[in-house]
Amino acid sequence: MIRGAIFDLDGTLGDTLPVCYRAFRDVLLARTGRDYADHQIHAMFGPSEEGVLARHCPDAPEEALADYLAVYRSAHSICPRPFAGIRAILQGLRERAVALAIVTGKGPGSARISLERFELQGFFPIIETGSPDGGVKPAAMRRVLQRWGIAPRAVIGVGDSPSDIRSAREAGIVSVAAAWAPGCDAARLASCQPDRIFSEVSAFGRWLSEAQSPVKR
Repeated sequence: MIRGAIFDLDGTLGDTLPVCYRAFRDVLLARTGRDYADHQIHAMFGPSEEGVLARHCPDAPEEALADYLAVYRSAHSICPRPFAGIRAILQGLRERAVALAIVTGKGPGSARISLERFELQGFFPIIETGSPDGGVKPAAMRRVLQRWGIAPRAVIGVGDSPSDIRSAREAGIVSVAAAWAPGCDAARLASCQPDRIFSEVSAFGRWLSEAQSPVKR
């Protein structure tokens, strides 16, 4: 039985990566004069926005972050809702008393904006955000487990990137690859050998229902 579920945010709860790309592109173009492509921006991920902007805009990182969050909030109109079916899944998990948390590499500001826009903030009593210094997901997952007091193998970690799969494995929880975002590299996720991989939210939801059903004798 699943007793806890830790979710990533970007590309897992909603298609927010294009929002991230837009915000970074606009701010970096205005402040550095360089126009970055999506894949170049994606390669910067690891540190939170605070870390990325401190590296690329060292003269005024706080102002750059404020600009980023303003563009991020405005650009969220291109992703106004979570993936279809996500809300129902979260509601079902909550009704079955499954503990819920978010562990994301995003900074606190953008994570809050997305959860408010999706109207999902009420589902997650625990939200662990990223670090300016780089990826900290395994440690964040372990903190969540400690707060819950739940055995790791009774917890799933749901994410759309290879780092999410590796982090779940390092934390000892069940790794679930979310391969349902547009443009997701499902083959790359599968090569990380997650415990489960789903290309559709609906299939993930059916698996959760079966995993939570009493064993028939």
